[in-house]
Amino acid sequence: MLKIYVDGASAGNPGPAGAGIFVNKGKGKNEHYAIPLGQMTNHEAEFVALMEALKICKENSWNMVSICTDSKLVDEAVEKRYTKKAAYKPYLTEILKQLEECELCFVKWIPSSSNRSADQLSKKAIQKNKSSNTFL
Repeated sequence: MLKIYVDGASAGNPGPAGAGIFVNKGKGKNEHYAIPLGQMTNHEAEFVALMEALKICKENSWNMVSICTDSKLVDEAVEKRYTKKAAYKPYLTEILKQLEECELCFVKWIPSSSNRSADQLSKKAIQKNKSSNTFL
């Protein structure tokens, strides 16, 4: 089973945002993704980071994955299949749809200290936004 770490971040709230995705394929083989997201809030970036990870899973036919996030908001929304805030509902709807397409996929919360690789990638993605001056 693949282990994937995701993180979203923004410089400002809202501000330039990025998603960091670290894929541990085992035996020292890893993949790194730093995806600029344009302008959004930190919480939106957390949801989109998970969506991007699930998209990568589908593109690579990875059907058995464990996805770790340091966002309690995202973890609880996925677990309960519900979010109060209307702004997050479209993200959650898409995430739940993508999860249904995976054979075996878990999303679980981990502390930030265990998610440093994805955190660094999300910050790198923010810089990509800033350097291009292009916001999606």
